[in-house]
Amino acid sequence: MDARDAAQLIAPGVSGRVWADLGAGRGTFTMALATLLGPAGRVYAVERDAGAAEALEKLARRRDRDERALIDVVRGDFATNRLPLEDIDGIVMANSLHYVPDDDQAPLLRRVAARLRKEGVLLVVEYDNRPRSRWVPYPIALDRLTHVARNAGLNSPELIGRRESAFGGTMYAAQLRQ
Repeated sequence: MDARDAAQLIAPGVSGRVWADLGAGRGTFTMALATLLGPAGRVYAVERDAGAAEALEKLARRRDRDERALIDVVRGDFATNRLPLEDIDGIVMANSLHYVPDDDQAPLLRRVAARLRKEGVLLVVEYDNRPRSRWVPYPIALDRLTHVARNAGLNSPELIGRRESAFGGTMYAAQLRQ
């Protein structure tokens, strides 16, 4: 999936000006957010892997700034570190929640949602009905996300997009609200 495909997948759930991409990797969804938000926006790309963070830094320095949001790279592990993110319009977690152990997913979503403004949105992009593997150790199909969201004190997920994955199976995008 490239940034254009990612933007199409999440566009129905993106509004406001300040977003975070937790577990940003090399920036596919970071760039999607930056494009959707436009030059008045800001995206915090949170990543713990040094190589991926360097790729994000390069992405942040690109010269197309007048067409997209400012990108700030935050090095850290969203699952274990207290991150300096408060009062933001939205958070995207694209293919990152499946690295969090099952029992830790609801508490993490509760902590993450607490960073949002009152009307903020949490977008989860994950594989639907994918078996456990070393690449997806803790899969979170849409029906499981409903249970996890309830345990986190969030509303039931609203499906906003679905597409085939290049790695097999289907991916979904769902929005969660407090």
